[in-house]
Amino acid sequence: MNRIERAFQAARQADARLLMPFICGGFPRPGVTGPLLAALQRGGASVVEIGIPFSDPIADGPVIAGAMHKAIEAGSTPERVFEEVRSVRDALGIGLVAMVSVSIAHRLGGRDGFPARTREAGFDGVIIPDLPFEESGAYRDRCGELGLTFSHLVAPTTPRDRAAALAKGSTGFVYLLARTGITGERSDAPDVAERVAALRRATDLPIACGFGIATAEHVRAVVAHADAAIVGSAMVRRIERASGSGLDPAEAAEAFTRELAAGLAGTPG
Repeated sequence: MNRIERAFQAARQADARLLMPFICGGFPRPGVTGPLLAALQRGGASVVEIGIPFSDPIADGPVIAGAMHKAIEAGSTPERVFEEVRSVRDALGIGLVAMVSVSIAHRLGGRDGFPARTREAGFDGVIIPDLPFEESGAYRDRCGELGLTFSHLVAPTTPRDRAAALAKGSTGFVYLLARTGITGERSDAPDVAERVAALRRATDLPIACGFGIATAEHVRAVVAHADAAIVGSAMVRRIERASGSGLDPAEAAEAFTRELAAGLAGTPG
């Protein structure tokens, strides 16, 4: 059982829920990923998704896509992000998920080499959002051999039978998209009750919801049904604003994580 699985197991035993922020590796500049991860842990995150910068990000809105382009322009590479994670892994207790395009996974060794490199860097799980489900078995099996979780994304428009197959083909947790479209902050809280209930009929795995979750109120609404709330664009925007204002992005990330974590309080199991 790795850090992600332990985090979800402990939460279930405590009748609690988890916060899972997303950051872009190497943003706003190379060298800041480690301090950001430490800050997110201090703020109350249990698992963090790290997007590996890619020139053509999949389903990402302007905030995350812009961050990835800026990270690449500043000199960030997948190898450099992996090294930044490796340098702080022993000091962190949180679970870490690499979210990466299949083209990068292929470049870093494919179904055999990529999971091994990911595990060696200190990640606990993998999400490859643009890898076709029908071609994912070899990656999932290799990740399982190395103790890595492998999660599929389930969209609101995914047919019920396919959603069940995606859930059964996942390990660690299932990533449920709270909304259709691309990533980005929204003003209204998503309604995920029915979709979470349907997935629970297909799998015993924890369900984490992301896309458009930007406030503690959104977190509270999501974890009333799901096991974790994923916050991406809103976190990346806070980091970007702090950096652009000459402030410490890690301090901003920690403060925002604490703010979001208030939405976990008092939620039923």
